[in-house]
Amino acid sequence: MAIPLRGHTSESTYFVTASTYCKQHLLQSERAALLFIDVLYHYRAENKYLLHEFVVMPDHFHLLITPGPQVTLERAMQFIKGGYSFRVKKEVGLGGERWQTSFYDHRVRDAAEYQRFRTYIHQNPVRRGLVELAERYPYGSANPKFVLDEVPQRLKPSFSFAAEMQA
Repeated sequence: MAIPLRGHTSESTYFVTASTYCKQHLLQSERAALLFIDVLYHYRAENKYLLHEFVVMPDHFHLLITPGPQVTLERAMQFIKGGYSFRVKKEVGLGGERWQTSFYDHRVRDAAEYQRFRTYIHQNPVRRGLVELAERYPYGSANPKFVLDEVPQRLKPSFSFAAEMQA
């Protein structure tokens, strides 16, 4: 079965989830999680995508990303998953399968949906009982130590929506 044509994915922001092979806890160590984050930031620096939010969980990750102008969503995910697999093998000496085939994605349609996905990403380690406060999770963008790309203009809340969110 052929992959459906998505059009110009660089014009959209996506919520993406991918799981480790057989949902093994391959990202649970500090070394593995930090290496994955380093891969995320490496390809971001190469302008392969904009990175808006992320969380690295022991057996999966979530992202809010906008592919770069010449990069499809599928290619961005190849950079991330393939780049991580390559570096784990090269730097740590661990071969074998790292990822489940494919990934789940959802195109973010508006500011409210963006905010729901952002909250979901931030709260994932809290729901899993890994931390009490999202800001304390060391492998997610809720932690203030991470620099992220701005929310795309079309997904920024309007003044009235922002006021509702604070109320």
